[in-house]
Amino acid sequence: MNKKGHVLNAVLLSIGLGYLLEPVGDLETFRTIVMIGVPVTLGALFPDVDTAFGKHRKTLHNLPILIGFVAFPFVFGNLEYVWIGVLTHYVLDIAGSKRGIALFYPLWKEEFGLPIGVAVSSTRADLMMVIVTVGELALATALVFEVPRWGFEMGRQVLGL
Repeated sequence: MNKKGHVLNAVLLSIGLGYLLEPVGDLETFRTIVMIGVPVTLGALFPDVDTAFGKHRKTLHNLPILIGFVAFPFVFGNLEYVWIGVLTHYVLDIAGSKRGIALFYPLWKEEFGLPIGVAVSSTRADLMMVIVTVGELALATALVFEVPRWGFEMGRQVLGL
């Protein structure tokens, strides 16, 4: 995926997440979209910094980097949504492009991707980005609405209610 695709994915994902978390559609929804959107967009751009140094789709496109971004808010108390942008960047490069990424770099240099990806320069790259974004929002919806319900039901069953 190219830079435009990553930014568009982050913006669309942020709008969807904003409405998912604050569905009223008022000023608070807009604040939530911005609160999520800025760090998600920055996170979505971060992995491609490795085009300036290192090996592209290896140096900053791997699980240790993602784990660092997931852990960062717990250690330092800020940047809580940047990891979502980094993760969505990885998902787009794995599912949306032919090449894939080296998830286990530097231990393993093999690049992983799905066979459904398109070339970065393809005229279908934007369509693929939209499809991946819809899938990400569907997964986020399931996590926000179904996982708590599932946990509640399991708790009731454990308690015999």
